[in-house]
Amino acid sequence: MPSSNPPNSSSAAPAPQPGEVPELIWLRPERTGRGPRPAHSRTSIAAAAIAVADAEGLDAVSMRRVAAALGAGTMSLYNYVPKKEHLLDLMLDAVAGEYDYTALAPTGDCRTDLRRLAHEQLAALRRHPWVAGLVIARPGLGPNALRYTDHFLAVTEPSGLDGATRLEALALLNGFVCQYAQYERTAAAGAKWQAELAGYLGRAAMSGQYPHLAAAFATTGGPPADPDAVFDRSLNRVITAALAPVDQP
Repeated sequence: MPSSNPPNSSSAAPAPQPGEVPELIWLRPERTGRGPRPAHSRTSIAAAAIAVADAEGLDAVSMRRVAAALGAGTMSLYNYVPKKEHLLDLMLDAVAGEYDYTALAPTGDCRTDLRRLAHEQLAALRRHPWVAGLVIARPGLGPNALRYTDHFLAVTEPSGLDGATRLEALALLNGFVCQYAQYERTAAAGAKWQAELAGYLGRAAMSGQYPHLAAAFATTGGPPADPDAVFDRSLNRVITAALAPVDQP
């Protein structure tokens, strides 16, 4: 998935020197062109790892487990993916490749396009619940994430903001969607905790010690708000902030 941190081209690492082994998997050729055709590919390896993560969570993903899913030896997998961190990068970028850019073609209305993009991202995070936490902990910019970034810059071009500001807006929006997906996942897994928290906050508001909190709670009467409606309201606020021109300090 796209990074929730803005890229900083001024601090980019120098290109690898001849003979130097790059750290980034994207700088390593998938195959050298010599020898027999490989039995597996980065695409198939990432797909196998994603299937494990979707079914059992990210902690279940290991080189051994993915190799077994592919019918390969664990050590042979390292010929394709030198270490687990590279596997995580491949997984994230494969999920970033799920966007349908034909359906997301720019309309010229930044707000509409960003809402559509954010909903597509939230849908992907709901399909793959492990992704949001990984994006926050290990942001990546593989080929699919770069395509997403380029699309984001295209749909925000009518805003009149410069490229650097729009990259910051991308990080702001992505960070919000990832945090919301994380919250949804936590809430769904902890219904008892959520119920106890609601009771605790209600008693705190009624204690008289937190008058502003009590006043805020008084305006939220009725059943809990629809999560999608809450997402849309919050998303509109974030888009407004992201597209607002900011005076330089």
